[in-house]
Amino acid sequence: MEHVTVHEAAVPALGLGTYPMKGEDCRVAVRTALELGYRHIDTAQMYTNEAAVGDAIAAAPVDRDDVFLVTKVLSENLAEDDLRRSVDASLDALNTTIDLLLIHSPNRSVPIAESIGAMNQLQERGDVEHIGVSNFSVDQLEAAMAASTTPILTNQVEYHPFERRDDLLAFCLDNEVMLTAYSPLARGRVTGDDTLERIGDRYDKTAAQVALRWLLQQELVSAIPKAARRTHQAENLDVFDFELTPEEMAAIFDLGGGLVDRLRRRLGL
Repeated sequence: MEHVTVHEAAVPALGLGTYPMKGEDCRVAVRTALELGYRHIDTAQMYTNEAAVGDAIAAAPVDRDDVFLVTKVLSENLAEDDLRRSVDASLDALNTTIDLLLIHSPNRSVPIAESIGAMNQLQERGDVEHIGVSNFSVDQLEAAMAASTTPILTNQVEYHPFERRDDLLAFCLDNEVMLTAYSPLARGRVTGDDTLERIGDRYDKTAAQVALRWLLQQELVSAIPKAARRTHQAENLDVFDFELTPEEMAAIFDLGGGLVDRLRRRLGL
């Protein structure tokens, strides 16, 4: 497993997204993923599966210290007192500490600084190791960084070959913020794409594997594809034994429109 190193934290580059899995289906999926070698598990208050995720981590034959666990605070819980109460409930459900706590999405009625301040307090308390955000614009991410006494480790956003994030990615690269890609397979749309299929044929890989490899070869990018079945989890994990050429990387970038010159130079394409 490759890692993304950001602010001295080594984050497994490929994780398991758990939405919308619940109950026993979620427990089995997370336990299976951990058995296969996943060490990065993503959940959220909104998914109502934190207890199932926590049960699976506790039952898996893996040291807890080796698992990077991420959860997210509902936007309706971002006021200071609500955030602390809701995270206490998440901690009870997960039955373990949180490696990375994210704001799931901004709430215009609650100042970002108020939410970030409460998250910093949870870090001081020792229940949360790192903090970050999700679905934030560049301006919102900048505001979160300015408000925090600790690094904002990531911004988790939808990112795949058809959903470009050039401005955000450039900002993250300039400011040492990891970009975590959710829905990295475009909810199945990558399958059947001619460019991805053609590149995959050269390496005996699927279009989905090529799309994941494209993400993971980008500096400071991680990905959390959702996969419930063992076969799909294993396929997604099998992306560390090949490397795309700069020409192939550029061709995949072109699926979402031409790269801006600043980002092209930064990525060496």
